Amino acid sequence: MSTALEEQVALYRTLPAEQRQQIIRLADGEERAALAWAEHQMAIDRSPGSMAAALTGGREWQARHLDLIDQAFVRIANGERMRVLLNMPPRHGKSARAARWAPLWYLAKHPDHRVMIASYAAKLAEGHGRWIRDGIKEHGDAIGIQLRYGSQAANRFDLEGTNGGLVTAGVGGSLTGMGADVAIVDDPLKDAKEADSPVKLANLWDWWQQVINTRMEPNGSIIVIQTRWSQNDLAGRILQQGTKGWTVLNLPAIAMEEGDPLGRAVGEPLWPERFRHKHLNRFKKDVGERGWWALYQQEPRPLEGGVWKWPWITNNRITPEAYRGVTLTRSIVAIDTAGGREDSDEVGLIGGGRDAEGEMYILADRSRKMGAAEWGRAACLLAIELQADAFAVEANFGGDMAAQILRQAWKELQQEGATGGMLVPRIIEVTAKVGKRLRAEPIAQIYENGHVHHVGEFPGLEVQYVSWIPGMDSPDRLDAAVHLLTELADPMQEGLGTTNYQDNRLRGRR
Repeated sequence: MSTALEEQVALYRTLPAEQRQQIIRLADGEERAALAWAEHQMAIDRSPGSMAAALTGGREWQARHLDLIDQAFVRIANGERMRVLLNMPPRHGKSARAARWAPLWYLAKHPDHRVMIASYAAKLAEGHGRWIRDGIKEHGDAIGIQLRYGSQAANRFDLEGTNGGLVTAGVGGSLTGMGADVAIVDDPLKDAKEADSPVKLANLWDWWQQVINTRMEPNGSIIVIQTRWSQNDLAGRILQQGTKGWTVLNLPAIAMEEGDPLGRAVGEPLWPERFRHKHLNRFKKDVGERGWWALYQQEPRPLEGGVWKWPWITNNRITPEAYRGVTLTRSIVAIDTAGGREDSDEVGLIGGGRDAEGEMYILADRSRKMGAAEWGRAACLLAIELQADAFAVEANFGGDMAAQILRQAWKELQQEGATGGMLVPRIIEVTAKVGKRLRAEPIAQIYENGHVHHVGEFPGLEVQYVSWIPGMDSPDRLDAAVHLLTELADPMQEGLGTTNYQDNRLRGRR
């Protein structure tokens, strides 16, 4: 290409679209080929969707709702730090655009940056990484980036000549030592079963707070794109925490109210070119009422029979500063050792207390996956910290052994001089004699009446509270908390300083 033609092409790229169309219609030969090449490169550069159209000859799906994903990535590529939450029905192209074309486009714009993609399974996230890697191999010359020799794995690759690249992981996986300028969380939950599992939800929230958010560069952006499953899925928890600093795009399959992000009229489908009303009505029949509202309308409804409600916790929460004026008449550490669980090997370890007025306080949640020696020591250390007068420990699964573990751990801490002369707390062995609903409902009633205060936030425990419904196996943190509060609320126990609940409603509820 001659210098004169290069200058002409450079000027051409600065012109508005209508003027460019007029010029290219009149051009021929080498000039027309050069201008067509310029148009192709401008399309690749414009947005993820435009790149997709240019590189596939127009075969890639385009739609207004996918343009919203493009707009977010364009803003991020232009230097804006964003937190984007986009809720969208299944089979509407969100993963192809947000977890494939968009990161490919972003790396072409910023080859020195790092992109991170996480999905509910490592293999799914790796599939996105493989697609992007292969896209670079196929279109690298056109988009201006190449893979570094020797660093081309599907789950982690680097770009030639820069420190940029991509890494993928499953939700819950480790990302130690990996940083990101852009993190994309695509479908963090696999299905309804996971969405109804308090353990899965708690683990997801812990991963969100302690892993993905800690891997971000100072000006890094996060995009969470998912189909809703439950009120307490990742999107639900983000919304409950408050959306200040977030761009929230809620896109139901059928518009339900004014102010729709796409300006749709009420009743208008999200993607009428592909899913008309007859298709959506069939989906509604197939997935049922609950599935329809959650998956397609992005308005998950609670299952019938839920026991705890979020306001019972959040409306009565107090800060550690406010708690300083509280004098406890009793404090307990409760342990649920996870025996017999199919979906968790967590040990529930909760500490709390009660004052003379009968108000109860959740003070600590040290639950985690632990072996016997580890949880025994952790429980004793928490008892020392809270000056607890008793342990309440689940006795259904090896209760005698649990008591022995506590005694041994306390003896070891005494030998280390860690108990400060404190007497070993009484060990109350809890035996579950009746159904979990009979145990949980009286405690839920105390929450509803505003007599339980969480001193700070305990997301793992709180998600288990509001996610649990009768008939489900109650998770370890919840069981430990119920044991704790049952002991504190029972007026027949020593040291409570109150005569409330003389009808013994809580006795025999285990």
